[in-house]
Amino acid sequence: MKSISNRREFLRAVTAAGAGLALSKGLPAAKEKSVLVFTKSSGFEHDVVKRLGGKPSIVDDTVTDLGNKHGFQVGVTKDGRLFETDKLHSYAAVVFFTTGDLTTLGKDGKPPMSAKGKEQLLSAIHKGMGFVGVHAASDTFHPEPDPPPHSNRYIAHGDQQDPYLKMLGGEFIVHGNKPRLQDANLIVNDASFPGLEGVASPVSFNEEWYSLKDFATDMHVILTLDTHDMKGECYQRAPYPVTWARMHGKGRVFYAAMGDRPENWKNEFFLNLLGGGIRWAIGNVNAQLDTNLKQAAPGYAEIPPPQPPEK
Repeated sequence: MKSISNRREFLRAVTAAGAGLALSKGLPAAKEKSVLVFTKSSGFEHDVVKRLGGKPSIVDDTVTDLGNKHGFQVGVTKDGRLFETDKLHSYAAVVFFTTGDLTTLGKDGKPPMSAKGKEQLLSAIHKGMGFVGVHAASDTFHPEPDPPPHSNRYIAHGDQQDPYLKMLGGEFIVHGNKPRLQDANLIVNDASFPGLEGVASPVSFNEEWYSLKDFATDMHVILTLDTHDMKGECYQRAPYPVTWARMHGKGRVFYAAMGDRPENWKNEFFLNLLGGGIRWAIGNVNAQLDTNLKQAAPGYAEIPPPQPPEK
């Protein structure tokens, strides 16, 4: 029965005009662009991407609602086989909330993408497909070896970084555990980016904050995390980017590190930011992308010491 279920999911994903898509009401469908939401978890599976009782996940439903609001179609899948099909090229952008090596079956048991599928994805982005990474998209395709305690993550890989993470623009190292969630201030580096118009800096936000590194030096930083007074050894570093945009060839790439908490998928600030990132990635709105990493986060290259294991 499991293989039949996976097959049905795959067929829904590759027939984007079917039940897997949420069509915006009152808008001419012929002019709408399509976005694919991919939520396979080869590593840890977050609550917001779990499909309980066969119902769509929080991420699936929320991006579908954003599509209804902003006029783009949405298809959802956990099936990595799609990336080897021609259907991939029908999407204006893909939205990733993923973990681990997606070419392995992993913890959620959903069909993985192949090495060819990964290559086809990166090629499509370079040629002009948009990419939107949310939260754990930076906890995906870590360079091997990556067994606990994940010491390989505390190294600046530079040109040796995995091609996926080079495309994304940064890599997850670790998040704090005591506390796992905490309030912190987000410094708004670009209040004119779509979805952030009129937002005053700083913005207080409660989240499982990712400590990140290996930032692409050509990125346009949108939000930086103010690490002053934050609790946890992984935040004892200079402020660093947590939301950015960059070009990967002709493809528009957007990443937001927030999104762990189910409650934040109802937060107006976060939804406006994500909606703006998707609209920019599919080319429905534009933004000025000056390279500002060194100005926005002068200490961006700092990497915190390895976090001691939990007792």
